[in-house]
Amino acid sequence: MPDPKTGELRGNRNLKRLDRITQTKQEEETARSLELGLEAADSINDRSISLFSRGHQPAFAGINTFMKSPYCEDIRNVGDYEAAFVGIPFDTGTTYRPGARFGPQAVRQISALYDGFSVDGAVDLHEELDLCDAGDIFVIPGNIEKTFDQVTKAVSYIYTSGAFPVLMGGDHSLGYPNVRGIAPHIDGNVGIIHIDRHIDMQEMDMDERMHTTPWFWTSNGHNHEGQDVSTSHHSHSHMHDVGLNNCPPKNLVQMGIGGWYGSRPGSEVARERGSSVLTMTDVEELGIKKAAEVALDLAWKDAKAVYLSFDIDSIDPGFAPGTGSPEPGGFLPREALELVRLIAREGLCGMEVVEVAPPYDVNQNTSQLACRVVLDVLGTLVTEGKLGHRSAVTKKE
Repeated sequence: MPDPKTGELRGNRNLKRLDRITQTKQEEETARSLELGLEAADSINDRSISLFSRGHQPAFAGINTFMKSPYCEDIRNVGDYEAAFVGIPFDTGTTYRPGARFGPQAVRQISALYDGFSVDGAVDLHEELDLCDAGDIFVIPGNIEKTFDQVTKAVSYIYTSGAFPVLMGGDHSLGYPNVRGIAPHIDGNVGIIHIDRHIDMQEMDMDERMHTTPWFWTSNGHNHEGQDVSTSHHSHSHMHDVGLNNCPPKNLVQMGIGGWYGSRPGSEVARERGSSVLTMTDVEELGIKKAAEVALDLAWKDAKAVYLSFDIDSIDPGFAPGTGSPEPGGFLPREALELVRLIAREGLCGMEVVEVAPPYDVNQNTSQLACRVVLDVLGTLVTEGKLGHRSAVTKKE
């Protein structure tokens, strides 16, 4: 949109801002590539090219980390970074099509396409954010509860290190242990914005906590009057916890819900506890901007932090077929990306993207959209000053 005073196009304004960002990281990467990958053959005119690929180029070469960011092999050093991509390759909680355990690797692979430079967002992630790939959490296939314990401890470690957790599933059962790794460290209530086609709020599914149950357990310390409802736990003696006391249902907002599958048991819980459900029809009628405004008001009311949970099946399967429980009628990609940018503007304590199942994908479309959700959130957090170090790498006008 042109500036009302100068008439200058937004894209041109963004290009000017991007021109003021240093290229220090790029220069360091070139020097490192030449040192570790040796100098190129004599016939190569561009002497920044190395003999062995050790940087971002070629996009199709090299050993994948997310965005080809540094691999934090010694997890004790994760606090040296401002954000950490963490894979959680677990899909034992799926109730229809498995395959989301391969999601983190697929997103890493397609992320090599991107160089972190966005004219749209006027951001250069590689210069403005210290991002690492922390690898994958060691999950226990076939054992949901032990995996939940592993995930919670790992997420807690990342969060308390000071790195912003970017959690890549895996199926949506992980929503509960992911939030359980963050919420106890926040002095106050935590709001949750959950973008999905399915409500995922029933107590149990086939006698276990599955990808249809995370928000029941996250909000299980409350009902709409703030009373304890932990008695629902009494018949499941193999579980050792009953919910999170600072994740009240009044701060849980679920967006894009609809379709014909899997929402009845969870809908009853949502109604009883008083959480907020914006169906896909609600979002259509309100429009993306107003829907985001409503969600932010509800999630942030009397809360100290907000967590974003993005299920890739919220995007119409015509665009994102690689998922376990596809449901037509969801968001268009442009709508979904606008929505997460609007939500991220207010700041987040963590984020997850779940249910990317590469065995059902076409041309890596689903993995690429998952990658874009992460990039658009991180880019927005940087531009809004919620994450990164923009001022340190930007030259004054």
